[in-house]
Amino acid sequence: MIVHKFGGSSVGTGERITSVARIITDLKQRSEQQPIVVVSAMSGVTDYLIRAATSAAEGDRSTFVDIRQALAEKHREASLLCTTDPAEQAHLLEEQSELLDWFETLCGSIATLGELTPRGLDAVSGLGERLSARLTAAALRELGTAAQAIEATELIVTNGRFGAAVPIWDETTPRVKERLIPLVLRGVVPVVTGFIGATSSGAPTTLGRGGSDYSASVLGRCLPADEVWIWSDVDGVMTADPRVVSNAATLPSVTYGEVSELAFFGAKVLHPKTIQPVADLGIPVRVLNSFAPDHPGTLVCQTPDETRLVKGITAIRDLSIVSVQGSGMMGVPGIAGRAFTAVARAGVSILMITQSSSEQSICFEIRRPDSPQVIEALEEEFQLEMMRRDVDRISARHDVAIVAVVGAGMLGRPGIASEVFSALAEREINVISIAQGSSEYNLSLVVAQADADEAVRAIHDRFQLGNGASTR
Repeated sequence: MIVHKFGGSSVGTGERITSVARIITDLKQRSEQQPIVVVSAMSGVTDYLIRAATSAAEGDRSTFVDIRQALAEKHREASLLCTTDPAEQAHLLEEQSELLDWFETLCGSIATLGELTPRGLDAVSGLGERLSARLTAAALRELGTAAQAIEATELIVTNGRFGAAVPIWDETTPRVKERLIPLVLRGVVPVVTGFIGATSSGAPTTLGRGGSDYSASVLGRCLPADEVWIWSDVDGVMTADPRVVSNAATLPSVTYGEVSELAFFGAKVLHPKTIQPVADLGIPVRVLNSFAPDHPGTLVCQTPDETRLVKGITAIRDLSIVSVQGSGMMGVPGIAGRAFTAVARAGVSILMITQSSSEQSICFEIRRPDSPQVIEALEEEFQLEMMRRDVDRISARHDVAIVAVVGAGMLGRPGIASEVFSALAEREINVISIAQGSSEYNLSLVVAQADADEAVRAIHDRFQLGNGASTR
């Protein structure tokens, strides 16, 4: 079995959904590996849904009605393109109407309450996948391929962390096997909603934005599948963002660790959590282009490609460096722990950490919008130390970016850092801070945000990644 996930651009219109159906039908006819399909919402739909719910919470009773009408028209047009069978079309339109009626009623309730809870937002924002799964199943049936839409709320049992739910494996695995394997054995293609799950009590949850990738790898682990194929609108994992580096190349293969680092540091090909469920079982992941299905894409697996030391350059932008400084910090145990605990209490993730050897300062990078609450949390935590002048200053520098150089085995290869810094120096780019820790996959450095694109290009050129290989 192979789990195929198609993103929003791949199912963005009725024509694109029909193309997806052709891809799956062709693969099913040519291969002994039976497909299981996971779909995202049609492109733009989730944003519409979130806007409808948030505006309703502000007392706006017209926006969600307008959005309902726009979504009804969008999905009606897609229905007429996905199937020519009048009965199938009528059934699709009826299902769409029922789901959109439910959506409008829920938004009306949100407007009445004047409040949008995380649970309510999850219920609304998962509607797009419920609509697209039905369209995709109908498009497959139009081509003579037996298919059935399945809502992941029947399969993926999660905790109650609305907005970023985590699967409960002991409950999810048997449900996935019992529900999907019999369909596959009968030759029926299950078309499963991405992005969503449900608690044990049945409350709808979401796995986080971009979570359809995660949904696919969750199913892949539970079955277990032979492979998971992630279909998007690019040819695979690239050496850099092609919008920044014009000669960025597709990587034939990367390891689980490498692609996780690339995803965490800003590469958009895979959701950062996608690899976690399948890596322990060694299930390969392929990243493919639904607009160019014959392209080989990128294989994500356990075995590193030793001919390519540096695999990719990526960047996270719109960050702040937060600094805690003071001569009274020297030799005092627990300062760093208290700082990071305060940040955690503020609900903020730290992306990178730097501490000077003298222990007089701690610096770490966070997303810029989070900086006000982090500064407030740190000032509260170290209020006494600041009064005693043990901590002199807590500050933030904005408009910085992390540039990450990713590749297996870099830690054990001398000269990588010098090559990186030489490339940046030649283009007069200043490095603000550096981190290369126990990970063998990543050398990270901070530069001014205005220099981020040029830094990526400089390092990409130095390692000749545009030629499709790096042996340095």
